[in-house]
Amino acid sequence: MVKPLMLLPLIVVVGFVGAAYVGMQRENPTQIPTAFAGKPAPPVQLEPLGDFKPFTDADLKDGKVKLVNFWASWCAPCRVEHPNLEALSDEGIPIYGVNYKDKPAKAQGFLSEMGNPFAELGADPNGKMALNWGVYGVPETFVIDGAGKVLYRFAGPLTERVIASDLRPLLNGETAEK
Repeated sequence: MVKPLMLLPLIVVVGFVGAAYVGMQRENPTQIPTAFAGKPAPPVQLEPLGDFKPFTDADLKDGKVKLVNFWASWCAPCRVEHPNLEALSDEGIPIYGVNYKDKPAKAQGFLSEMGNPFAELGADPNGKMALNWGVYGVPETFVIDGAGKVLYRFAGPLTERVIASDLRPLLNGETAEK
């Protein structure tokens, strides 16, 4: 006769395998929902980064759909997504940059080396703005509508696939809060 306690390890393993399977079946495994979807973006709290002018709450309410991108020079995935940000900027999509917990000289060196896709940007040296926006880590990008409401949040580097499937419809005026 099998004792119930002997089945416990098997039950635990099956539970973990089941949870992993469910997680892998998600359409976008890096998508982290935001409590701000459909609500006004949290306050902008930035310091200047070199000669760059920080953006403000009013900039997020200028009537245009835009991106707010949290990034850092020490972030390898930020380097990977950077050409995609430049391509979006070249299309005329405003991107507002938040340099997260970075040294100003290193952030400016990153932009000198890689290019600057940001319409405006500022520094968040202590991570206070990122904390208020619910940022888990960099890179993270938010789509903000013309009234300053959060439409979408993507955690991780923006790839061509993510841009085509998730961002492009929102940038083209379709409304889908995620």
